Order: sequence, then structure tokens, then C-alpha cells
Amino acid sequence: MGIQSLGRISIIITLNVLEAKDFPIGCVFVAFCRISDRVVALDAVLMLFFLVESAVPACRSIGYSIVMKSILVTGGAGFIGSHLVDRLIAEGDWRVTVIDDLNDFYSPGIKRANIAGHLGSKNYRFLEADIRDVSALAHLFAATKFDCIVHLAARAGVRPSLAEPRLYFETNVTGTLNLLELARERGVKQFVSASSSSVYGINGKLPFSEDDRIHQPISPYAATKAAGELLCHTYSHLHDIRTVCLRFFTVYGARQRPDLAIHKFTKMISEGRPIPVFGDGSTRRDYTYIDDIIEGVRASIDYDGSIHEVFNLGESQTVELRELIELIERSLDMHAVIDRQPMQPGDVPITFADISKARELLNYNPTTKIADGIPKFVQWFRTTGI
Repeated sequence: MGIQSLGRISIIITLNVLEAKDFPIGCVFVAFCRISDRVVALDAVLMLFFLVESAVPACRSIGYSIVMKSILVTGGAGFIGSHLVDRLIAEGDWRVTVIDDLNDFYSPGIKRANIAGHLGSKNYRFLEADIRDVSALAHLFAATKFDCIVHLAARAGVRPSLAEPRLYFETNVTGTLNLLELARERGVKQFVSASSSSVYGINGKLPFSEDDRIHQPISPYAATKAAGELLCHTYSHLHDIRTVCLRFFTVYGARQRPDLAIHKFTKMISEGRPIPVFGDGSTRRDYTYIDDIIEGVRASIDYDGSIHEVFNLGESQTVELRELIELIERSLDMHAVIDRQPMQPGDVPITFADISKARELLNYNPTTKIADGIPKFVQWFRTTGI
């Protein structure tokens, strides 16, 4: 282990021990290390520990957060957001702020259940607010200096966006702009934003690469996600904010939204109800397990490469709808009754992620195949009954 690694470990150990002390010199020392971006040797840290009485309360009294980094997660009560918060709280060195409007796109009670385990953490706080509400956002940013923003809040879903395009634009485009403006004003230098595989539209080139043109979306939802990426690029270029846009490919797993196919089919089959299948069942999706997605999001928080980047986060394996239904049937040990429906406007025939770029730059390496992920989801479904 190198001296820098020893230094980092010793600082963390020393600060944990000093938590109950009252030692202002320690505050100055840690601030110096943080500002200079240097790591001192183990003996220097230990000497500091024995020299003084307490550091943490004095640092807090002047508003300096020792070791802890501050992160804002928008949409943090949702499916992906709540899993990310699980991860950040478990790491122990993040102060996590979540903003979520708990809207009724699906049951707010599900979202409250998602965050129930977070509320007891001293390093977590929750604000119920809408990202379209500039005043609420401004008050939040005035009170907290964020090191990073992970922007997951959105109006989601291709089909619902056809019915309410204005709502989708206001939330997904204007809401993103509101956050980027506050990041600019408050000097936030890392901005991770959720995009979607839907931005590729009907793409004849397989697999989908980040370099492919995305100028032909076929739903308002896809158009708003593409617009969000363009805003991120603009603010990165103009204001030196590192922006990382993540194109998620059909995420599933525990806490998945109830309107999405895997969750909806599982529930309907378990209740003996027919499941609506649009088309002949030959459409294909690149299904990505939630744990793999979180690894990619977490790596993006630490990404320090180019000032703007776009990554596909998928499994890089396509699964036919008929095969997906068979996997759910086997996991439930029940037979599905099919209600055949015509293809829906806005649906694409296939999604397929080229993840070579994420592998190289984020060390992203999805490990959960659909044949393993579906039984895990069904087990969660049966346990929770949601």
C-alpha cells in the first residue's frame, strides 16, 4: 500500500476518533489537506491526533464539513434514486439531500416506502418539492453547498408523454434548466443527469452507440431527454461544469415502477389477469438490472475525465418480449394469459446498448443477466406484495 493510501486511511481513522473531541487545529489541518489536495504521512496524522483535544465541533461551528461531501439527488424517492441513496448512505462519507415532489404518476405511498429506511440517517434530509419550482430550489441551494448533483427527477414513460407533452417539457426540460442554472450560480462542478435509450428513436444501426445521431426521437419523452442532454453540453461548454449524461436502458429490479412491463406483468400474471402485449411479441429490449445501473451512476459521480460526456448504461444484450414473459412465468410458476394489442405510437422495435465506452471510462461491467435478474425481482415482489 502506497503512502498516499496510508495517508487517506489515517486521516479517516483519525477524524472518526476525533468526532467526540474539541480540536480546532484539526479543522485547520484537514482544511489544508483538502485545499492543497495533498495527503500527509501516517505519522504526521497520528502526531496531530495526540497534540489536540477536539476538532469536529469547532469545524462544524464555522461551517466546514470534515471529509463529508454534499450531494443532491433529485428524484431520490423513486426507483433508481432510492437505490442510489442506499449506496451513498452506506458509504458513510456523503451528506445526502433528496428532492422529490412525490407526484401521483404512481402511488406516492410507494415512494414514501422507498425512503422510509433513509429518514433515520443523520446524513440524510428530504425536501418535498418540484424541480419546476425555482423559488424552492433557490432556497435549497442558498442553504447548502453541493459538491455534486445527480439529476434523476423526471416525468417518465413514452406512452404517457403522448397524452401530456407540455407537462413532460416543463418538468424534463425546464426543470433541468433550473438545476443547471443554480449549479452555475453556486459553483457546483459535477452534474450527473439521467437520460434514456429512447433518445435513439428508430435506429437502424445496432448496437446503439453514443456517437449515433439522436435527431429523430419518436415521442415527446424522448425529445425532452435529448433536449436535456443538449442543455448539459451547453452549460458544460459555457460554465465549466462537468456534465455526465447517462442513457439508461430499461432498468428493472426491486422497487421498479409499477407501470413498467416487468412489474406490471408479474403482478397481473400472479393475479390471474390477462397481460397486454403490444404487437406480436417480437420487440426486443436491453434490460438492465438495478445493481448494475447503480454501479454506473456511482462511477459517474467520481468521473473526472472530459468536461462533458455521454454514456450508455445497459446490459448489451437484447431480449425478445416473448422470452421475457416466459422468464416471468417460470419464476412465478404460473401461466400468462395474453391480451394481444396493436403496436403503440412512440414504441421502438429494439433497444441495444453499446457499452464499450462506459466499460473503458467508468469501469462499468454489468454482471446480472436477465435469467438471474427476473427471479430476483419476483422474489422481491412476493416479499413486498407491491
